[in-house]
Amino acid sequence: MPDRARECLQQLRVWVDAGWLRELDFVFAAFLARESPDADPLLLLAAALASHQLGRGHVCLEPAAVLKDPALVLALPPERAEEAGRHADAAPAKTPVEWLSGLAPAAWVAALSNERLVGSGAGDTPLVLAGSRLYLRRYWQYEQTVRAAIEQRVAAEPLDASTAGSLRQALDALFGPAASAGGEPDWQKIACALAVRSHFGIVTGGPGTGKTTTVVKLLAVLQHLAPRDAQGKLRPLRIRLAAPTGKAAARLNESIAGAVKDLPLGGLPDAQALREAIPTEVTTVHRLLVPVPGTRRFRHDARNPLPLDVLVLDEASMVGLEAMAAVVAALAPRTRLVLLGDKDQLASVEAGGLFGQLCRWADAGRYTAATRDWVYTVSGEAIPPAQADDAGRPLDQCVVKLRKSWRFGEGSGIGQLAQAVNEGDVKRIQEIRSKGRADLAWLDLANSEAGLRRLVLEGGPEFFGGRGQGRLESSGVVAPPVGLSHYLGVMNRGPRSDAQEDIDTWARGVLDASLSFQLLCAVRGGRHGVERLNERIADLLHAEGLVAAAQGWFAGRPVMVTHNDYTLGLMNGDIGIALQVPEQGKPMLRVAFPANGGGVRWVLPSRLESVETAFAMTVHKSQGSEFVHTALVLPDRPSPVLTRELVYTAVTRAKSWFTLAGPLKDGLLEQAVQRPTLRAGGLF
Repeated sequence: MPDRARECLQQLRVWVDAGWLRELDFVFAAFLARESPDADPLLLLAAALASHQLGRGHVCLEPAAVLKDPALVLALPPERAEEAGRHADAAPAKTPVEWLSGLAPAAWVAALSNERLVGSGAGDTPLVLAGSRLYLRRYWQYEQTVRAAIEQRVAAEPLDASTAGSLRQALDALFGPAASAGGEPDWQKIACALAVRSHFGIVTGGPGTGKTTTVVKLLAVLQHLAPRDAQGKLRPLRIRLAAPTGKAAARLNESIAGAVKDLPLGGLPDAQALREAIPTEVTTVHRLLVPVPGTRRFRHDARNPLPLDVLVLDEASMVGLEAMAAVVAALAPRTRLVLLGDKDQLASVEAGGLFGQLCRWADAGRYTAATRDWVYTVSGEAIPPAQADDAGRPLDQCVVKLRKSWRFGEGSGIGQLAQAVNEGDVKRIQEIRSKGRADLAWLDLANSEAGLRRLVLEGGPEFFGGRGQGRLESSGVVAPPVGLSHYLGVMNRGPRSDAQEDIDTWARGVLDASLSFQLLCAVRGGRHGVERLNERIADLLHAEGLVAAAQGWFAGRPVMVTHNDYTLGLMNGDIGIALQVPEQGKPMLRVAFPANGGGVRWVLPSRLESVETAFAMTVHKSQGSEFVHTALVLPDRPSPVLTRELVYTAVTRAKSWFTLAGPLKDGLLEQAVQRPTLRAGGLF
């Protein structure tokens, strides 16, 4: 191996030891050096960094962006640079920033010229250079697969104009007549009109904007327009609903059943048949595709596509590029694909900011004259001039942003804070904090356990100035913001009797009560990270006598599944609570998980191999969930993961109250909201 390549690998090893790169990144670069001993060291460096970026959610490496600000793009911990230099076996040891300093993007890209290792498209090279982006081949292929599937659906022959009258009838029946001239249009109605027009559609919007309601009405419209049999009887479309996690699927499952029941179908023929033709069962993406054990493959793929006419994928912002490639590969060319999600939420944990890229122009709309005319013809709704743009791309005509929140009104502090965070408006956030809002609280945890104790045990009604005491639930019960002691109190009351029905009812009540409060963290490590915070909370609850132990398995321990378990039917992100139940006259520990239809699934603790305590969870893991009172605990120090999207996602997990806790005097919140997440990729 040439000296320059050996020196490069020595440097990469130093960076692995310093925690800047993963062992996987080094192994990949070393493999390329063996495959092509004459490879330019800058190529090996680029390969290691491209692999590193995958671990951070980027599907490719953009040399120009890296060279502009290496520490930011690579998320390097600068405080460890000197330590790496002192302990390195290689001399001299350089930091990545030092190595990259002074290097021109053009020179770096030129160094990638190696036919054995780098291709420009189809082939078998381990790397692909597409323009100025460097991909690991597998992820370049995923991107090609997703792009081709979307472009094919966007370009598909649109709905026959002869059906416009029937479509108008259905839309007016479901949404009512069009808004008066000059008023704000019904964006839900517009979303349905455009989703019907194409074989691909996206409905995006924040919490409470009616994404579920919109898609249920869309499915009713599609069923209404479906071909009839020879006797004129409805021939239902084959429709499936899916979500990326079990938790997201369960939540959609609960909300969609009610939406279907409440559909205003009176103005349409065969109303009951239409209602029955709309599915209410939601599955996870993995269950839908059916994994082949021991492989990365699925039973449903391009050779064995899903027998579907329509697939609706909820919480699409959580779906990584690899998973989306698997989904579109398993769809027949004529299968309609509808994506739902909040474009401003955190991107998927896996590599790819796919949903954000697809919704890049959702705020602006960019609807062409042809699109505006179509919408007006079939719905009577006029798209405002602010969302008109005759230079809009074909993809833009398939994307609709819902703009009215039915959950957060104009006076909602949570809604105002979410908007300010989303816009990166630090001044507005400071104003909201200084004036106070009835549904917002700010808690400086400092180094004392007292603040954490109050938050966890009491839920902090006093943090809201007593104003939290006055909210009246639809049930007529006053519901102040609560802490963990609320669900533990429900648990400790026990079931009414030893009958299984009473035990199940009690367990479901505990599970429901646990959704009243959730602690969220930005990071896993550190005093205010998930791992340490779960330990501190368990100790605190044990000291208060609310739980019998602080370690191991104990009644009241909430656990989150961390890997899919198809044998048990549990998915990554599912949450259960350990409960002590009577069994053959003896108290036994079992873990209760929510089941469809308001039931409970019981699992022995010994069968749960991949779980972690969930008194606190990361914001990423909270996606797809909502809690009555949500608290975000900021970390002790700045972190690259503390971004605008993370804070926005945490705030919008709260239905009624939100608390921001942590070191509030260090400007961490202000830094975070000014740091949007930028994921490298070239999808659209």
